[in-house]
Amino acid sequence: MNCIDVVDLSSDDELGEVDLKPVKLEPGTIGSMIQQQHNHSVQPVKLFSSKTQARKQASEENKSSNNALSTGQSSTSVLEQCQSPGDDTGVCSTSAVSPAPICRQFWKAGSYEGGLGSKVTLQNSTNYLHVHPLFLHSNATSHKWAFGAVAELLDNAIDEIQNGATFVIVDKTSNPRDGSPALLVQDDGGGMDPEAMRRCMSFGFSDKKSKSAIGQYGNGFKTSSMRLGADVIVFSRHLDDRSLTQSIGLLSYSFLTRTCHDRIVVPMVDYELSLSSGTLDVLHGREHFASNLSILLKWSPFSTEAELLKQFDDIGSHGTKIIIYNLWLNNDGNSELDFDSDEKDICISGDTKKVDTIPAWKAVNEQHIARRYHHSLRVYLSILYLRIPETFRIILRGEIVEHHNIADDLKYIEYILYKPQSVGSVEGAVVSTIGFLKEAPRVNIHGFCVYHKNRLILPFWQVVSYSDSRGRGVVGVLEANFVEPTHNKQDFERTSLFQKLEGRLKEMTWEYWDYHCRLIGYQIKKKSRPLASHYSSHFTGQSSVQESVGLNKTYMVSDRVKGCLDVAEKSIPISSHGRSMQGLPMKRKEHVDLVKIEKVKRQAGTGDKTSLQPLNGIGNHLRDEETQNLLQENEKLRAKCLEYDKRGEELTIKVEELKTEMREAQREYGQLLAELKSLDAVKDEKDVNGRD
Repeated sequence: MNCIDVVDLSSDDELGEVDLKPVKLEPGTIGSMIQQQHNHSVQPVKLFSSKTQARKQASEENKSSNNALSTGQSSTSVLEQCQSPGDDTGVCSTSAVSPAPICRQFWKAGSYEGGLGSKVTLQNSTNYLHVHPLFLHSNATSHKWAFGAVAELLDNAIDEIQNGATFVIVDKTSNPRDGSPALLVQDDGGGMDPEAMRRCMSFGFSDKKSKSAIGQYGNGFKTSSMRLGADVIVFSRHLDDRSLTQSIGLLSYSFLTRTCHDRIVVPMVDYELSLSSGTLDVLHGREHFASNLSILLKWSPFSTEAELLKQFDDIGSHGTKIIIYNLWLNNDGNSELDFDSDEKDICISGDTKKVDTIPAWKAVNEQHIARRYHHSLRVYLSILYLRIPETFRIILRGEIVEHHNIADDLKYIEYILYKPQSVGSVEGAVVSTIGFLKEAPRVNIHGFCVYHKNRLILPFWQVVSYSDSRGRGVVGVLEANFVEPTHNKQDFERTSLFQKLEGRLKEMTWEYWDYHCRLIGYQIKKKSRPLASHYSSHFTGQSSVQESVGLNKTYMVSDRVKGCLDVAEKSIPISSHGRSMQGLPMKRKEHVDLVKIEKVKRQAGTGDKTSLQPLNGIGNHLRDEETQNLLQENEKLRAKCLEYDKRGEELTIKVEELKTEMREAQREYGQLLAELKSLDAVKDEKDVNGRD
């Protein structure tokens, strides 16, 4: 077979009349399936007779096909099966063993014996581009980290929450052919009808139009599944007002490489439940069904059609089950995904890194979530999403993953509002939560956890590097929806907006450290740059706008020890919107005892240049009663500000209501006045007639 590149699809127009093959179900199955539509449970689908004669079918060079990559098929299209001339047994015959790929190590599995040439085939005077099987492997290399691929599969389940999904299961299963471990990912979302299944197995299609949807490129399933294992089989049941369908699809790198295919072929079979007869009707014609089924029975973990259909037993009335098998091995020849170290977790073999710190602090560093998420899937999934609905559960190996908010691990928290600008217009706004880790200064961890549309993209992103501990222990959390993630969702596109964000987070880290380091036992020997000059670049430049959070829906920048209540020596009048008379954004001044402020400044220490060293007796400064009193007073003032904001909003709403009532009263007054005038006219007319 020549080396051409594509996912082959054949339309029903080329197949002639569609022939349906009924598969009988046990009595009562239909009723229970519909009855249990809302509790996600159906009775097992059993067969009286469903054996299909396997047929050998010679490959046809560039068989008439529609290109799914460029046209998109209707729901009646089926995937073409092509046999390699090098396979003497024929791809339609069944086998007791599902062969694994030649090389089981992912980063070495890109070699291919089928040749790398390509050509364009002329079909009905139209050029069609084909995708070579090597693309499956090269496309998956975008995932350097196996857990990043697992996260892609969970994103699809999270996006199904809008369709009623209540859980996603991630678990170990086994390949019944040889007992080797396999990865199971299953959800109870809306499932996929035959057309949606074909779009899922093809490249570049995405039906996710919601602004809140995580997936958008139509490539995540292919890259993630092929990164974790050589082969994946998908079972999906979809129920709507008109019908119930079941679809099975196989994306097999093993099948394509061992049969020397020069194009991607994805065998699929579809069924539709007939409510009148209680049978599963085979869609798209018996001939194509038989040829696709024969490939599934040879190259999937299941050797009979009954075993395939049994996989729908625990799906319910709708949902999707993904089984990834022939999992990749690491360089040591062990499975990259470690199912044995922890029966309630999935780990990455050999990914534990040593921490270079003093012996007394070694344990707290090694056990911190910032270290463990690298090799523990349970830890990673606990922080993968910023928010999870109470009705949704992530179940890893039979146990619910407890959601973890990284902001809960912080102390001395600040909230900083950042508004990036591009070409003079504000592109968005993000509130960053920043503080010291509760274990600081014992942990050598810092950085920002950056989310995009609720999904963690950069965990503990280190925007600063230090040699003198400046920034140690400072961690932030933010959701940056104004920058776009890369295709593997493990980084952001390096746009100008992203570079501005990086620069602002770097300044934010240093600023926070300079004003709070004494709280965790460090001392500023030299005077740091004044706060006003620190913000001046943001006030005068056009790249960004930074405001503190306080009154009028802005955030108070911090509980600073130096100038705890954000009092500047030079007072600048501000308007009700937190801006100076010149229109530049300024921070709101609090009215406090200036004597106390000066005392806090002296306690914070001043000098010529910033350098840091640990103090003897960490935490002595925390016992400073004066500082604690000021911090408490600041908290009270902040609470009052929030209360005033709330009352202001309530008064604004009340004013609008009164204005509406006034307009209504004026309208009624006008109507009554008009009626009065008309009555006066009638009265005058009667008086005239009476005199006559």
